[in-house]
Amino acid sequence: MRASMDFDLRKAINAISDVVQNRPIPLREFDQIYMKVADMVIQAEYVARVFNNKDVVFVGDGDGIALSAAHLKAENVIDYGPKSITLLDFDERIVSSVRRFGERLHSKIEISAHLYNVAEALPPEHFGAYDGFHINPPWGASNGGESVIAFFERGSQATQEKSLGIVVIADDPGLLWTQEVLRDTQRRAIELGYVVSELLPQLHSYHLDDAPDLRSCSCLFRRIDPNLMETTSEPLELARLENFYGNNSPLRFRYVRERRTLNPGRESDQLYILEKLEVNNGRQD
Repeated sequence: MRASMDFDLRKAINAISDVVQNRPIPLREFDQIYMKVADMVIQAEYVARVFNNKDVVFVGDGDGIALSAAHLKAENVIDYGPKSITLLDFDERIVSSVRRFGERLHSKIEISAHLYNVAEALPPEHFGAYDGFHINPPWGASNGGESVIAFFERGSQATQEKSLGIVVIADDPGLLWTQEVLRDTQRRAIELGYVVSELLPQLHSYHLDDAPDLRSCSCLFRRIDPNLMETTSEPLELARLENFYGNNSPLRFRYVRERRTLNPGRESDQLYILEKLEVNNGRQD
């Protein structure tokens, strides 16, 4: 499935700019690092093509790739794209922004967004409900890729037997940890019945001050053995939450809550509130 640029690039960039304007400020403490606009165009078109006429779940999407793919089609930049998009994200600011923007596109595509943290079991209404999933998780430099695998497992659980999954993770041959995480992600995918269908290496760049040259790949997985699908979804074990967002930065908060003010025309000094994750008996609850 080769990259395609058979569309008006100016219109595409303008459409993606609408999505960028809608995004909340990224929170570096949760490894929210936004992709650069030109690379968002490439990824959004790719997502629209892979998931054409499919019901897709995005497990996390600070970048706004879900809305970008939908908006490219709604603005007639491309004539293909997902049938429906569901976002599951722990950041209420992102959930609200997707809902607001999605209302503008409701005549063209069904878009919904829900609060969810991957540390928790996947809600039953999302289990096996979709044709494909997309993740761009914390890249796992400090936890052996465990954060990537956790997101992959949730995406896999949310999809049906013949599902596709797009995984965006760090890719730099000069940094061994990125290659080890890529290897271990593929290993876990094989255990869940997937094969790598396509790998687009070193495809995206980010607004990342401490590593401006670090890029990510887009890896497409295809499930070929439904007998290896998980039949239940369980909360993550406590050990898997360690270093989730980086060295000495565990997954401790359930949600980032949006702070609302009495004066909607004026931002509050504190733009969000953190809701702590409850942990009992070695598992989160």
